[in-house]
Amino acid sequence: MPISKYELLVEQITDQVLARIDADHCPSFCHADVERIVDAGANRIGIVLGETSTARDWASLIDHTLLKPEASDKDIKELCDEAAKYGFASVCVNPAWVKRANEFLEGSGIPVCTVIGFPLGATLPDVKAFEARRAIFNGAREVDMVINVGALKSGDDCAVEDDIRAVADAAHENGVLCKVIIETALLTDEEKVRACLASKNAGADFVKTSTGFAKGGATVEDVDLMRRTVGRDLGVKASGGVKGIDDARKMFEAGATRIGASVGVKIAQEAGGTKVDSVVGAY
Repeated sequence: MPISKYELLVEQITDQVLARIDADHCPSFCHADVERIVDAGANRIGIVLGETSTARDWASLIDHTLLKPEASDKDIKELCDEAAKYGFASVCVNPAWVKRANEFLEGSGIPVCTVIGFPLGATLPDVKAFEARRAIFNGAREVDMVINVGALKSGDDCAVEDDIRAVADAAHENGVLCKVIIETALLTDEEKVRACLASKNAGADFVKTSTGFAKGGATVEDVDLMRRTVGRDLGVKASGGVKGIDDARKMFEAGATRIGASVGVKIAQEAGGTKVDSVVGAY
């Protein structure tokens, strides 16, 4: 039986990681560990953090993002053109632009990601679920939902989990990834842990730091805490405030497996040692 693309990918990453690891210091690392990492969304993390990483390697881990309310059709097209050129993990746009972005990206292999209950997370679970299904109908292949922050702060973790599950179920019934934005800037460390556990219990695929619209974005400390909380079962997306390759590298080293950034072109070009020639715009 021929080896699948998934199996080949796992083999390649295993070989690269093991080549860099001293067995005496990491005797328990194995093929299954890489499978879990790949399943969490880090399908090229071992390659990217290596010395021979390229601009395209880094781009493959970035959701190229434009969520400004004033974004125009021209801006969305430019974003999509950049995504196709550099090979970003996805293009992340507001729901109203999903269909158009999907048209712009036709044939590129780049999926469209969108945001749900954004940026406050204060809409009802069934409304979020409908919004997710509608975006998926328009072509979204990944959805990033915002939790009910007020419910979390009120201690109602069951409501938070039910809210997440409504969107995760809507996503998974269509084979779509679900990322959960916990908005770390508004939370205590204890609340961040509870939000991550609720996301894990509700069946999410990723936890994500920020919307980019609150008082702060991703920090290395938050990414590290989120990774330790969810373990290897979920991906971790660092979003908001990632300004360049140095920030991106720190986030990955802390445990992130995806970056959400409006400066994806800058990161890719810095990784490739080239001059930045186009950035669509910040959050």
